[in-house]
Amino acid sequence: QAQLEESGGGLVQAGGSLRLSCAAPGRTLSNRNRGWFRQAPGKERELVATIGWRDTTYYADSMKGRVTISSDNAKNTVYLQMNSLKPEDTAVYYCAADIQVATKSAKHWGRGTQVTVSS
Repeated sequence: QAQLEESGGGLVQAGGSLRLSCAAPGRTLSNRNRGWFRQAPGKERELVATIGWRDTTYYADSMKGRVTISSDNAKNTVYLQMNSLKPEDTAVYYCAADIQVATKSAKHWGRGTQVTVSS
């Protein structure tokens, strides 16, 4: 099972930006659908964005226009640039790989990184 490591979470004021990173040391994930989920307290897990083969992307409506997913295959790393953050974006953000967009599921997961947006 691929081990994924997230970084870049933290506390930011509303309107601010954060960039999350997801690395897969020792693994090659460039041909897998990779991306990010999030889960806020008391809410269901939500698929935020994915990037797949030939850099095809998917974005959830809730964050479309405010996030950009990208990858650096040489570094085996996926990024999530989040702008114009809102308090409702507060959640634990999980990196994932082998994502099935239709079922909102994934085979490989990171441990998550907390993003807190203050008003």
